[in-house]
Amino acid sequence: MEFSAQMIAGFIGGTVVGDPEAMVNNFAKIEEGKPGCISFLANEKYEHYLYETESSVVLVNDNFEPKREVKATLVKVPDAREAVAKLLQVYESMKPKRKGISELAFIDPTAKIGKDCYIGPFVAIAEGASIGDRCVLHPHVTIGRNATVGENTEIYSNAVIYHDCKVGSRCILHAGCVIGADGFGFQPTEDGYEKIPQIGIAIIEDDVEIGANTCVDRAVMGATIVHRGVKLDNLVQIAHNDEIGSHTVMSAQVGVAGSTKVGEWCMFGGQVGVAGHAVIADKTMAGAQAGIPNSVKKPGTAIQGSPAIDAKVFWKSSAIFKNLPQIWADINEMKKEIRALKEELSTKGQC
Repeated sequence: MEFSAQMIAGFIGGTVVGDPEAMVNNFAKIEEGKPGCISFLANEKYEHYLYETESSVVLVNDNFEPKREVKATLVKVPDAREAVAKLLQVYESMKPKRKGISELAFIDPTAKIGKDCYIGPFVAIAEGASIGDRCVLHPHVTIGRNATVGENTEIYSNAVIYHDCKVGSRCILHAGCVIGADGFGFQPTEDGYEKIPQIGIAIIEDDVEIGANTCVDRAVMGATIVHRGVKLDNLVQIAHNDEIGSHTVMSAQVGVAGSTKVGEWCMFGGQVGVAGHAVIADKTMAGAQAGIPNSVKKPGTAIQGSPAIDAKVFWKSSAIFKNLPQIWADINEMKKEIRALKEELSTKGQC
């Protein structure tokens, strides 16, 4: 597929500076640009690459003015980063979709398969399961009994959806993710730990993306729910009976303990940990490795550290922490001086 600079500008509402007929057929980072590629410049640290790149077209922000001659055709847009994301979506949507059911797939006769699906080799779909129209199931996907998958959802190899769980429409489940495994529920006894049956389900709503090897556990009773538009990175753990609010995003290795409710539009950095039975307000921003032991009540709170505190306080505290050895030495020196002054004053008093 080839597109001219003028066509691209039309897609994203941009203005062409240079050759409107410059043709592109691929994407490239600006520092790795080649003829026929489109790149973007959104960070001034990379501006020097603009004057060297071989890319045919470069997206730049409206307010950008080059300091030297540029070989590439520029397309000016309000936000270059957002524009390239839109173009990538267009590019992805134009790829031909795979269809057909492999002879090596196993589909129970009671399962329902929608129109125009692709079901790859060694996919296993159990009794009573339902797969929506235009779904793509890559090789070795497992769909448990009575599980449902909405239309236009793509599930990559070795992902597993356990029995009775529900996945919505337009979702993407990456390789090895597990939806509906048992929650971590055990009752301590004199003889060890007795398993508590996990009889609930997991529900993934529409437009959710779940990364590789991420787990969303089924509930003890009721449902673990990942609401619409949530994006979970690789290696994220969502425990039993959690509820993750719409459009929340979580980076790699986030762990949320059981029965916690996370609000809408929250952002969790890598390795954030949340204690069980907490309630996290909408638009909470948790920095990487934050440990959240209790509820966060105020919407829009930014937190950092473990245990997590206000982000600004954390960074001020961090600046002090690295100076603690010197501060401790100074305090000890002051103690010595104060002791010497007391002794001197005591001696004078006796005189």
